[in-house]
Amino acid sequence: MIRKKKKPNSLLWLFEPLEDDTRYLCKRFFSFEAAYLDGRLCLAVVDRGEPWNGMMACTSREHHASLRAEFRALEPHPVLGKWLYVSQLHPEFEAAAVELVAAARKRDPRLGIEGDVRKKRRKKRTAGQSRRKKRRG
Repeated sequence: MIRKKKKPNSLLWLFEPLEDDTRYLCKRFFSFEAAYLDGRLCLAVVDRGEPWNGMMACTSREHHASLRAEFRALEPHPVLGKWLYVSQLHPEFEAAAVELVAAARKRDPRLGIEGDVRKKRRKKRTAGQSRRKKRRG
């Protein structure tokens, strides 16, 4: 099976203002490129077909009303309803996305959810393995 090489996300330029922040990390999150600040997932960009074509503000539902009042282009994502979304097709996409990045950079408390909190699992020991090294005597 031949796999196609994934094209780079065309929206990554939006995260450039975050790059000089030592607590910024950009990493892949499913089909998105995600911006983490202080270990919190704040924003995600994706450039595929609708409804996966724009910027997501990673937040909890309690902040939807205040964020939507300030960033009028935001709407609940049709699939991931807990997050807010602005499509690239929206006439105010670029302005809204740039403002959201600025808000994240200023650590707007409404933006961000706890990142990957899964703990590393220890490998299960087989029946022949012992917890302690055997003493030689």
